[in-house]
Amino acid sequence: MLSDTGTPMDGDSSLSSPWAKPIVTQHIADHVVDRLVTAVALGVYVPQQQLPTERELATMLGVSRTSVRDALGQLTATGYLEVRRGRNGGYFVLADWGPASAERVRRHLVPNWAEFEKLFDARTLLEPLIARTAAERCTHEDRASMAIALQAYLDAPDHDASRQADSRLHRSIAEATHNPILVDLSVDLRTRVSLNLGAEPYTDEVRRTAMLQHRELVDAVADGRGDEAADIARRHFALSEQLIRGLVSRANLDTDRQADHSTEGRS
Repeated sequence: MLSDTGTPMDGDSSLSSPWAKPIVTQHIADHVVDRLVTAVALGVYVPQQQLPTERELATMLGVSRTSVRDALGQLTATGYLEVRRGRNGGYFVLADWGPASAERVRRHLVPNWAEFEKLFDARTLLEPLIARTAAERCTHEDRASMAIALQAYLDAPDHDASRQADSRLHRSIAEATHNPILVDLSVDLRTRVSLNLGAEPYTDEVRRTAMLQHRELVDAVADGRGDEAADIARRHFALSEQLIRGLVSRANLDTDRQADHSTEGRS
């Protein structure tokens, strides 16, 4: 982790990834804005959802609370967020896409795209292995744990509860491998895909697909059908990759359209 001046901070154990890279330029608040706009566009946070606190965001992103506060102020002024007062107050998402979203998404995703490709590849290799191994090794206790986690996901009343249940479900499957190194690797890849913000990117459409796949995955692992579990896991974890690739395509298209309109205005 680095301070806002770009100097190393004690206790840094962060791994290199396209999401986890500390923000070190002089325009730190702008970079925080880029990352949060991208997170909202991906469904990490959705309209009407409350963001983590300033302190929590600062810890997640490796910057000062001052930079986070400046970024949240920019997002509020441009209509992405609103501030609600009171005991349960804070910053809440208003819009998942705005006039500046395309350029901010491009700035955050495109420069490190080669690293994203490696991240997608690693997940495609690892998660099917975890699912197959879990199917081969899971015990009665593991099956019970997965069943409880699946039901919590299906019963989740809102986006926050759903994202927490989703994390617990996939951890319960990884833990059924009885190999803590595989568990740690799975959690690390999940963290990187989530922009270091703690939740898998999910739109409503992706979540509907994921609900069915979660049932199928748990059933296959619990029944010891390793090859089938691996195939389901491969398709399931491709959802996030497809979502991120689609967002880049959308950002490129919107940026091209804005450029065309700008050219027309000068002609």
